[in-house]
Amino acid sequence: MKIQRRNKANPEFSLAAMTDVILLMLIFFMVTSSAANQSAIDVNLPKTGAVEDNIPNPLTVSIKPDGSYFVDDNPVNKGELEQIIVDKLTNQTNKSFTIRADENTLHKDVVFVMEIAEKHKFNIAIATVKDK
Repeated sequence: MKIQRRNKANPEFSLAAMTDVILLMLIFFMVTSSAANQSAIDVNLPKTGAVEDNIPNPLTVSIKPDGSYFVDDNPVNKGELEQIIVDKLTNQTNKSFTIRADENTLHKDVVFVMEIAEKHKFNIAIATVKDK
């Protein structure tokens, strides 16, 4: 006498729901990662012909055409700039920062920030936009 089971385990299940969730997470992270690196200080960056991959830096120093300095979107006096940069990079493994200078900023203001990096052996990156 052959006894049949009424409740057979179905080994098939749909991955469609899991695929939808992973796709939505991918879209979310792509959108937020591109928006997370934008600075609120409005400067017109100089244009360049060749652009390499961006290397994220833990600190951004923005310089406006009028000579005002900003560290991570916070206004800073010129006299306090060096100490703030050093304090923020003290515990970082990547001792580097990005200089975001307006294309009309005086050269002396950019060189001032570059001298701070040279003095403390910090690496710098200069932000530009790709020429169209």
